[in-house]
Order: sequence, then structure tokens, then C-alpha cells
Amino acid sequence: MVDTTTLCLFDVDGTLTAPRQKAIPEMHAFLKKLRNNVKVGVVGGSDLDKIKEQLGEDVITKVDYVFAENGLVAYKDGSFLSRQSIQNHMGEDVLQEFINYCLTYIAKIRLPKKRGTFIEFRNGMINVSPVGRSCSQEERIEFYELDKKEGIREKFVNDLRREFAGKGLTFSIGGQISFDVFPEGWDKRYCLKHVEEDGLKTIHFFGDKTMPGGNDYEIFTDSRTIGHSVTSPEETMQLCEKLFLH
Repeated sequence: MVDTTTLCLFDVDGTLTAPRQKAIPEMHAFLKKLRNNVKVGVVGGSDLDKIKEQLGEDVITKVDYVFAENGLVAYKDGSFLSRQSIQNHMGEDVLQEFINYCLTYIAKIRLPKKRGTFIEFRNGMINVSPVGRSCSQEERIEFYELDKKEGIREKFVNDLRREFAGKGLTFSIGGQISFDVFPEGWDKRYCLKHVEEDGLKTIHFFGDKTMPGGNDYEIFTDSRTIGHSVTSPEETMQLCEKLFLH
């Protein structure tokens, strides 16, 4: 018997999959089993194509809710629900000023490697990567290790916060090589508005970047959710087994 008043809502990278990797077969089996007990949703900062790459082409039918780009692109029960866009919200002038500033800043950073796609324009956010999103897995790890020592992304974000103070932008460092920029309130909490009228009594959120500044922090600490911090897909499965499948 499915408890339709309880939702388990999962971040993708680091929570259901290793960063930018495909979900392992055990995870697919776990989500199917969990869905027999409670409602299941996923919320990622990435666009729907990337979520499909990681969780399968049929992800929108395998779970109850799929929230791409923090919920700015939303699917429910296998059907399209709604879409919101950043360019309409920010306006072209502020958008171009911001993109130009980022590209200039990146041009001045010296890194062991630089690849392509430094700025990825998504429906509801701008994703900025100093190393470039087309880096290989090895180059990704190399940058991540360097970033942990030197705080490359943190310094970049602090600079942008000063430069664009008062423009209503929020910055969120997640994953290994990039950070997200979006209008205030467009973090992962945005997805909650889609479930508020669905008769849910309890929303459990699971994420790995739950510390202040992490891209799961706002929804993890939101009063509408019960937050769970995990460090790997394996821990996510173990915790849910204990909470919902014992």
C-alpha cells in the first residue's frame, strides 16, 4: 500500500548517482521498490537531458515527480507540468553584463587545464565552470582537488556577489567543477511549490551538498521538508531502507 501523503525527494548528483555518472542497477531497483511504499521525486540543478542521462530516458515515468533545473522545468506523473525561464526574469541587459563579466574573470584564471563550455545557459539558471564543462573525468577530478585546496569557485562567487550586489541573484556551489547562478528563490525550494497542493503531509529531502553555500542547503533547511544529509548513493539507499522499507 503506497503512502500517498509522504514524498521522498532526492537530489541527483552525489545522492542517487556518483557525480555526473549513471545510476547503478541497484539504484534503479531501489527506487522502484521505494515507490511501492511512498511517492518518489527527483530534483536536480541540471536540465532534463542530463537527468535522463543519469537516471534513464524513462525517468519521468519511473518516479512521481521530476524537477529539472530546480523545478523550473517540472514533470508530474509522467506528464509535463510547467516551465519558467531566466532570460524573461532577468532581462537581456543584466544577463549579458553578467555573462561578459564571468568570461573576463575566467580569462584571467590560470589552471592546469581549460576546456570548453565555461558558461552553460539553462532554462532557469546560468552554470559557470572555470575549467569548462567539456573536461574529461580525469580533468574534472584534477580541478576538483585543486579547488578544494585553493577555493577557486568560492573566490569567483565572492567576487560576483560584490560585483552584482542588489541584482537579486543567488549563487550556489555544487558538484565538482561549477557553480549555479539564478534569481533569488530559484534554488531547489522552487520545486516545492509544485507539490504543495498535492495533499502531502511529509516531504523527506535527501542531498549531499547540504552545508551553507551548497546547492541543497536551502531545501534541506526549509520548514516544509525533513532534511537528510548523505555522502553517497549507497548511504541514500541504506538510510531509506531504515526509514521506509524495514
